Amino acid sequence: MKSNAYPLFLAAVLAAAGCSSVKTHVDTGPIAARTFSFLNTGPKATPAFADKRAQVYTMINEAITKNLAAKGVSNVPSGGDITVAYLVIAGNNATTTSLNDYFGYTDDATKLVDKVHTEQAVKSEDRNYFEEGTLVIDIINPQTMKLLKRSSIQSPLLRNAAPEARKARLQSLVDQELSDLRIAK
Repeated sequence: MKSNAYPLFLAAVLAAAGCSSVKTHVDTGPIAARTFSFLNTGPKATPAFADKRAQVYTMINEAITKNLAAKGVSNVPSGGDITVAYLVIAGNNATTTSLNDYFGYTDDATKLVDKVHTEQAVKSEDRNYFEEGTLVIDIINPQTMKLLKRSSIQSPLLRNAAPEARKARLQSLVDQELSDLRIAK
């Protein structure tokens, strides 16, 4: 795949039609929070397609921020009551890749990518070509690094979507994914 098409492919991950949930889930009940920060993993890589990657991250950050704001949780640059981390996984019949700049570089990320690859490419009986994307969102206690909630959504990719349609679709996916997130008042 050309490096120019790769970021668009990843952006399309979240602008997809039709969804199903990946079966990895952690939920400790209502979460006490008024503020949140995105995970800080340090300086971001600057590959040739950094601008396109930044567009993908901006759309995801905005969708999560809008969803949490509707639940009364405001975004702050750092030191939030909770930390939000997310992982983007994209794959087809043969390969699976991820963007983990906002998830961290842990063994957990590798295991999630392997799990998605096994479910999509290895165990699938479908011999037709497919492209699917998965968005994993973690809510973390920043003091203990304990995972409070993990949710994920998986969706076939939608190619050549207009930016407005991509943004609306992403918001819909994030809203679906976080629909059962309970914030303690």
